[in-house]
Amino acid sequence: MLAVSLAPPSTAAERRPEAVSLRQRLTPLQYEVTQNAATEPPFANEFWDNQRPGLYVDVVSGEPLFSSRDKFDAGCGWPSFTKPLPGVALREEYDASHGMSRTEIRSPQAGSHLGHVFTDGPGPSGLRYCLNSAALRFIAVDDLEKEGYGQYRALFP
Repeated sequence: MLAVSLAPPSTAAERRPEAVSLRQRLTPLQYEVTQNAATEPPFANEFWDNQRPGLYVDVVSGEPLFSSRDKFDAGCGWPSFTKPLPGVALREEYDASHGMSRTEIRSPQAGSHLGHVFTDGPGPSGLRYCLNSAALRFIAVDDLEKEGYGQYRALFP
C-alpha cells in the first residue's frame, strides 16, 4: 500500500463555506445533494461511467476522497468504489429514509452528503461506496499537480 501524506485542515469549519456562498458556487443539484442529502438520477450523472484515471474530491471542500483505481461498475448507475483513499475516515450515519435501512456517508471535513455504503461490493471488504456525481469533482491524473493534489500522483503508476 502506498503511503500518501495528507494535510487536512484542522476543523471542518475551515473547509465548509457558508450556505449563501455554496448556493452561489454550486449548481442547484450539487447543493441539494451535498447539503440536503438529495439523490441524483442513476445513469444520468457525470461520473457513473467515467473511466479516466484520477482523483475524486468533495465538490464543497476539495478534500480528496476516492481514487479511480478503486472505482468499479456496479451496474447501479452511480459511481461506485471499493474503498476511500488511505487515511480518509468518511463519516457514517444511519439513514432510514425512503423506507430503507442503510448507511449514509459524508465527507470527513465538510460533512457533505456523498451517498451510501452497502455490503454487496466486490473484493475482500465486500463494500460498495455508491456516490452521487454531484457531490464530487474529478481531477484527472495529468491535472493533479496544477490543481494542488500533486502528492496523490504516486497512487497512479
